[in-house]
Amino acid sequence: MICRLIILAVLFTVRTVAAAEINGCTITSATLCTEMDLSGANLRNADLARAALRQSDFTGADMRSANLFNADMVLVNLNSANLGGAMLNEADMRNATLIGTRLTGARLNGASLKSADLTGADFTGAELRGANLNGANLTRAKFSNAELQRTDLSGSVMNGADFRGADMTGVNLNNATLQGADLTGATLNDVDFSNVDTSGCNGCPRVKKTSQ
Repeated sequence: MICRLIILAVLFTVRTVAAAEINGCTITSATLCTEMDLSGANLRNADLARAALRQSDFTGADMRSANLFNADMVLVNLNSANLGGAMLNEADMRNATLIGTRLTGARLNGASLKSADLTGADFTGAELRGANLNGANLTRAKFSNAELQRTDLSGSVMNGADFRGADMTGVNLNNATLQGADLTGATLNDVDFSNVDTSGCNGCPRVKKTSQ
């Protein structure tokens, strides 16, 4: 079922959605709607736990402190959205687009962001324990003071990313790219840097080249 947004109110150019019916779909926990246009919507503190929201457009939406636990957000567009303090534990965000998205202090433990575009996203102070970011684009992303224990960053591109002070214990970096990244002060216990491109990386250990 394809759901289209009915504009209920416009306030300072920001659309507000509260207990709204959208072509028969209610914006609440366990919502079963896809391909919604919620760009610029005010979803602050919204309860969307376990909601099916795949392929929806949340560009520029205010989703601060929203509950998106275990939500299906495959292929969603969250460019420039504000998810500061949001609950995204175990959310499925594979192939999502989060360019310039703010996720400061958000919780993404066990979430899947596999192959997502996170260019310039801000994860400062966020929790991503056990998250899957395999093959993600993390160019210039900010992870300072983030909790990244056992996170899968294999095959990801992290050129110019900021990991200062982050806890990266047990992180999988196999075949990742860290050109120009900054890991100053990061906790790197049990991190495997094999096959990692660390050219110009601050705080990265010297990677031993495997002889051919």
